[in-house]
Formats: sequence, C-alpha cells, structure tokens
Amino acid sequence: MRILRIIYCLYALVMFIVCMLLVIPPVVVASFFGKVRGGNIIYRLCGYWARSWFFLVGIRHRNFYEQPHDKDKQYIFIANHISYLDAPVIVRTLNQRVRALGKAEMGKVPLFGFIYRNAVVTVDRSSASHRANSVRILKSVIKKGISIFIFPEGTFNETSQPLKNLYDGAFRIAIETQTPIKPLLFLDTWHRMHFGSVFSLNPGRSRTVFLKEIPVEGLTNKDVEALKLQVASVMDQKLREYKAGWIV
Repeated sequence: MRILRIIYCLYALVMFIVCMLLVIPPVVVASFFGKVRGGNIIYRLCGYWARSWFFLVGIRHRNFYEQPHDKDKQYIFIANHISYLDAPVIVRTLNQRVRALGKAEMGKVPLFGFIYRNAVVTVDRSSASHRANSVRILKSVIKKGISIFIFPEGTFNETSQPLKNLYDGAFRIAIETQTPIKPLLFLDTWHRMHFGSVFSLNPGRSRTVFLKEIPVEGLTNKDVEALKLQVASVMDQKLREYKAGWIV
C-alpha cells in the first residue's frame, strides 16, 4: 500500500504540474489586463485548474449550503485551515470574484509563484509593515466590489481541537468595511492530505459547508473581540456537528 501511495502521489504531482503549465499562457495574457480585471480572470483560470486536477486525481468536491448563498454579494470568507489541500479547495469552492490572503513565501516558487502572486494578496507575517500593507490592499479590494478570503487561524491547526485561536485581522476588516462574514468549513482536506506530509494525498470526497452569514452592521472596533468569539463559537459547534475527523 505504501508503494501504491507513493506512485499515486507522484502521479498527482505530475498532473498538478501539467495543469499548471497549461494554465500559465492564459495567465500571462490575463496579467496585462490589470490587477482587477486581470486578477478576476486569473482567479477563474485557477478554478479551472483545480477542477481539472481534482478530476484527474479522483477527488470529488461538493458544496453544501446551510442557507442560500448569493454569489453577487460581497463577503469576507473565512475557513478552518488544516491541510495543504485547503488552497486548491478555495478556488474549487468559491465561484465568484474573490481574493485570498496567502503567505508571501509561496510566491517564490518557480512558475507557480507567478500565478500565485497574481491571484492572491500576499503577506509576510514576520513583518509588521508588510502585514499593515496587506490589510490596506484587502480593504482596497473590497472597495472594488470583490470579496476576500482569510484563514483566521493563520497557520495549520495541528491540534485535536476544531480550531486554533483566531487572529483579529479578518474581523477588524469586516467591521471597518462593514462587510458580512461568511464562515466556511473544509471538512475533508485533513483526510485527503494530512498537514504532516504531501505524500499523504489520497482520493475521495471533499466537502465545503457554507454557514450562515454573520452581519456586522453597526459594530465598531470595540466589538472585534466579541465578533471573533461569536464566529469561533459557531465554527467550533458546526465542526463538531459535522464530525470533522481531526477532533478528539
């Protein structure tokens, strides 16, 4: 079984690279259309990339909605973070105009980094000035009518609890821009690819659950902590309700 797993993972890596090479030419063309229009095109291309790769490696993705979801409405999307597979699940899940906040170091990967830098807002968490600039960019993205996506845990949750402690950023931006929060649950990425190794990848189902939006109208920066605790409580409860596999 170990040999079969290695063969499968190598096959998945090759398919990932092949799909990436196919998408690079249109990404280069789209990059000339500017950050907004070009970025929207590139995000859509990444969605096709993820859809094709999931099909080729046998990952079956489905979205589930606890209430009707309006794709034309702006949100600050947040989700639990527990696997390297979370990134392709974002573009497979969200079929609307959105920009994700991602780690700056991923932009240094050859070829992939070019797509990454044009599709996400990068942040170097070790630099206070870089973090502040990323927040300014995210706010400008919202002003242009585009939703944003943030992992409020910051890094992988390597505990046996539903979530790690959440950072304030997403909730502060939500209040300051008066943009509702839409929590998502990535239920199966931990099963499909454990955070401990990329060679843990395996085929199977992938589910994203869209929870009810959480409004922020009338809230001020004094309410950031309360809002964060409210969202964390809802996500914790729902991850337990859906029996997320890493919870003990």
